[in-house]
Amino acid sequence: MRSSRALTSRSLIWSAVFVASVAVGAAGRAASVQIRDVDGRTLKPFDPSGSASIVFFVSTDCPVSNSYAPEIQRICREYGPRGVECALMYEDLETAGTRLDDEVRKHLRDYGYLGIPAAIDRSRAIAKRATASMTPQAVVIDHGGEIRYRGRIDNFYAAFGKPRQQVTEHDLRNAIDAVLSRRPVPRRETEAIGCYIVDPAVLRK
Repeated sequence: MRSSRALTSRSLIWSAVFVASVAVGAAGRAASVQIRDVDGRTLKPFDPSGSASIVFFVSTDCPVSNSYAPEIQRICREYGPRGVECALMYEDLETAGTRLDDEVRKHLRDYGYLGIPAAIDRSRAIAKRATASMTPQAVVIDHGGEIRYRGRIDNFYAAFGKPRQQVTEHDLRNAIDAVLSRRPVPRRETEAIGCYIVDPAVLRK
């Protein structure tokens, strides 16, 4: 009887350990979220079909975000052949008398964002899932759906409106390289400098 109780206790302990380990693993993964891009196609930014995905949080009227357009395009162009998907998430506010879809399409043309899927995160569902708070801000998701990096693209800006003479830390590239090489990301989170993402629900209160 005593050995039977001991076996039962051990079984319960191992079951608890298994459930806890599953919960911890799930906590590090971003649940699946879908969004329609400006062309009506479904995007699943947290479910990359390739090696990884990068979600760039941007806005049409943020000068820091706009200044990074060339580098964002370079990164997508260079890492695309290695199975890295890119997506732009526009965090603009929709105001009366404007057609945000048209503004975003014009912005994509004006800044040369051709061939990169882009969506308008009207409800901020993508930003909330990624815990993004600024534009520009990059989030890297690995093939298993885990967020491996969140933060700035590089250290070009020392502060808002204060660019450095040259970039010395390529945080996003380092993170992507680590994910593709199956190594730990050196810095999983960095401070992004730019414009705050405003939740439209706050303005309606």
